[in-house]
Parts: sequence; structure tokens; C-alpha cells
Amino acid sequence: MAVEIVHVTTEEQLQMGLTIRKKVFVEEQKVPEEEEIDEYDVIGDNAHHFLIMDNGEPAAAGRLIYYKAGAAKMQRIAVHQHHRSKGYGRILLLAMEERARELGFEASVLDAQCHAEVFYSKLGYEVISKEPFYDAGILHVRMQKAL
Repeated sequence: MAVEIVHVTTEEQLQMGLTIRKKVFVEEQKVPEEEEIDEYDVIGDNAHHFLIMDNGEPAAAGRLIYYKAGAAKMQRIAVHQHHRSKGYGRILLLAMEERARELGFEASVLDAQCHAEVFYSKLGYEVISKEPFYDAGILHVRMQKAL
């Protein structure tokens, strides 16, 4: 089996994604769990969750929420440590953007950790915040891309 993009539809798949996010954000980056997990971390109409599976193993996760008229917000993009440098972050974000287009969005917005700004820039995102800001104790910039 190769890499598979999963649009999360089951509680089991959702928990796989949450496990990746907890490892990356809570354990590695020390984000408090109560800030990482929120009301969008359910299967429903308000959020679309995604997984990248590598030979049946969860490798990356992310979610798309409704941000404002015409714009989707890409959030909680995380690649498990054992699967980094394989291009899974790029594959995941492109799949999320494709879903956003299918849903009729014209733009994608995200809050990028400053160290990841170059990664997102290479995928066509531009900084729209006037200056960096802290989210969960980590410096971020808001970025946007036309879909």
C-alpha cells in the first residue's frame, strides 16, 4: 500500500489524527492539550478532518474549518516525527485546498508557525498579518492563498 489521503468520516480515524496532533503539538511543542483540542474536533458539518496514511500507518493530520465568507481556514497541520521530510505536509495541504475548492471557497487562510513560513510560501501563501503574533505560546504569522 502507498500513501493514502483520508477524508475523516469515522471516530476511529478522528482519533488517529488527534493522536498525531497530541504528539506533535502537546508533547513536542508543549502546547497545553486544552488549547490544542477544541469544539471543532468532532465529526460534523463545522470541520473537515484529514489524514495521510503511509502503508496503513497514520502519518499526518489536519483540519479545515469555515473562516469567513469565501475563505477556509487550514488548521492543526501536523506530520508525525517518523514521517517528516517525505513531503506529507505538502500532500496534506494540497488535499485540504482541493476539498476547500470543492466546497466553493475562493481562498485559504492559515496561521503558520514562523519557522514554517518558508514552507507555506513555497506553496503560494503570502503573509497578511502586519506582524507576528503568539498562539499557544508560539510565534505565528497569518497567511493567505487564492484558491
